[in-house]
Amino acid sequence: MRTRSIGSTLPRTATRVALGLALLAVPATAVATTAGPAGHPAPATAHSAPHAVRAATGLDDPAKKEIAMQLVSSAENSSLNWKAQYKYIEDIGDGRGYTGGIIGFCSGTHDMLELVELYTQRKPGNVLAKYLPALRKVDGSDSHEGLDPNYTKDWKKAAQDPEFQQAQNDERDRVYFNPAVKQGKADGIGVLGQFAYYDAIVMHGDGNDPTSFSGIRKRALAKAKPPAQGGDEKTWLNAFLDARVWAMKQEEAHSDTSRVDTAQRVFLRKGNLDLHTPLDWKVYGDSYHIG
Repeated sequence: MRTRSIGSTLPRTATRVALGLALLAVPATAVATTAGPAGHPAPATAHSAPHAVRAATGLDDPAKKEIAMQLVSSAENSSLNWKAQYKYIEDIGDGRGYTGGIIGFCSGTHDMLELVELYTQRKPGNVLAKYLPALRKVDGSDSHEGLDPNYTKDWKKAAQDPEFQQAQNDERDRVYFNPAVKQGKADGIGVLGQFAYYDAIVMHGDGNDPTSFSGIRKRALAKAKPPAQGGDEKTWLNAFLDARVWAMKQEEAHSDTSRVDTAQRVFLRKGNLDLHTPLDWKVYGDSYHIG
């Protein structure tokens, strides 16, 4: 089951195009400052040192990153086998056109276009290169014009190419994973918190919309402080997850909040702030286990 459907407003497009992915162009400490309310101090305060040590092992540790990919896949694809999703593509009727690949790149939200551009830059003449004009035309809409009838077939063919798989990995990291981990480390939170950030940015994108990742974080800042600002980690994560649930409930397609309630909250209640295995959780009533 895919869960990133949010109606026809396409907020990910608006926020990502407007920002020009500015989140990636500034250091982590600057991100922490700009994402919060105006005038918030930078997180590098004297009392933040213990938290910096606390977050030294991050979600970017290879073993933890693999866990993150499986956790997201359980929510996005109802499967732990995230590598099987390179070939995934369909229109799920959410106003974003085609959704495909390991992170749900969308033809209507610019990230699928960027992915195919990267793939073509690395491998000119690939099977998807001919669709670039159409992808540019439909960007920001749910249209299939110029893509049907063979785009999905060619996507699946491209997914057999290790270079296309690597392009998906790289775009996932550049747009979603790396910014989430950087912000998490700047906030002084551990692996679970960094994963909560990553899962949020995967679903909501980033920008200045109230339901974007930065909007969610800003809402949480009104209730608590992250460790880097002197707050308690569990208190902060509960505030962030509360804000995340609020954002999800703003849109009917996100109204099932089990990826938070019976997954991330479970780990938090157990005090498993570094996602140590074994992990047991549920999404949409389905049970999952990582040993």
